[in-house]
Amino acid sequence: MSTRAQVRFATREEGVTFSEHPNAIHAQFYVHSDGYPEGLGLEIAKSLVNPDYGKIHNWEIESLDAKHGDLEYIYYIWQAPGKSTWISIFKVGYGWCDSCNRPVDAIDECIFVGEPSNLIKKYGSQLDE
Repeated sequence: MSTRAQVRFATREEGVTFSEHPNAIHAQFYVHSDGYPEGLGLEIAKSLVNPDYGKIHNWEIESLDAKHGDLEYIYYIWQAPGKSTWISIFKVGYGWCDSCNRPVDAIDECIFVGEPSNLIKKYGSQLDE
């Protein structure tokens, strides 16, 4: 089973919170598998912290308007010149309608906000357990 995700790049701006989906993004990629924080999240964070980490593979560039009904996570990489990079991770919300027996949209849950080193601390330690 694949864990699908989108990775979106947004600009750090005054008044825009990291714990909500921003109105504007500048690039978007689709990741078909291993999109969970202990996989893709760590890969993103390690690539930002360590320039010798290597390239990230299997990202598909998408139109900024592309929508998916099968995502499990959405990542935002927040950057601006002269400021540190931050990452937000949202667990995509899906519910189930018992009366119509179909999936329905629910509210996405922000499960992580922080700098790449904090993501490594949080999700990297889970791999050690």
